[in-house]
Amino acid sequence: MKSRTCFVLLAFAALMCAAVTSSALELESKATKTHLLELFTSEGCSSCPPAEAWLSKLKDEPRLWQDFVPLAFHVDYWDRLGWRDPFASKAWTARQYEYSARWKSSSVYTPGFVLDGREWRNNGVPSASSDSPGTLKLSVENGDTVSAVFKQGSGADKPLDLHVARLGFGLNINVKAGENSGRKLLHDFVVLSLETAKMNGGKAELRSPAAGPKEDASSRSAIVAWVTEPGGIEPIQAVGGWVR
Repeated sequence: MKSRTCFVLLAFAALMCAAVTSSALELESKATKTHLLELFTSEGCSSCPPAEAWLSKLKDEPRLWQDFVPLAFHVDYWDRLGWRDPFASKAWTARQYEYSARWKSSSVYTPGFVLDGREWRNNGVPSASSDSPGTLKLSVENGDTVSAVFKQGSGADKPLDLHVARLGFGLNINVKAGENSGRKLLHDFVVLSLETAKMNGGKAELRSPAAGPKEDASSRSAIVAWVTEPGGIEPIQAVGGWVR
């Protein structure tokens, strides 16, 4: 009787261990470069919905997360037209202005696409890259702690910055003012939060980015990470995947 009870307890412990292990999310890029495709957009911009509709279609692309990782940064400079975009952030606006300064441009605009740190005006899906910067691995434990390891293709071990973003999908907003007044807008790949950490020896750990205030618990969610030179903005390697 005792031996049977012991067996049951061991089986239960093994089951609980498996459940804990399965709660970890593991993501890994290929050795070749995964493109980081950024869209700067706003609910206050009447020309942005078609660009966002195109971006939404990328959810069904089989090469999503491996060959390219899309992000939608909502900027706040169109809020002055009477509608405050709930996903907009001054930080995302500053990011777009930083790109503009690096390109020696005097202005910013929406919708604006950026591919791997460069202005992008192509209307097709980014082709696979042949560059081999290295492999980026991401582990999310219990939805709370994010650990990353980047094995650089050159074998170097130089300092890098890790950036981790939480993305929201299926976000519906009824716009009541501004250029899109009266429209119901659907958003995907929305950057809800972004965290940055220094990588030492190709490794870093940080808390998982928090969910946004408008995120529906039943909607899909994804996590994306990329590495840059310290203080840089151009991505070296990226990885992403569905959280739910």
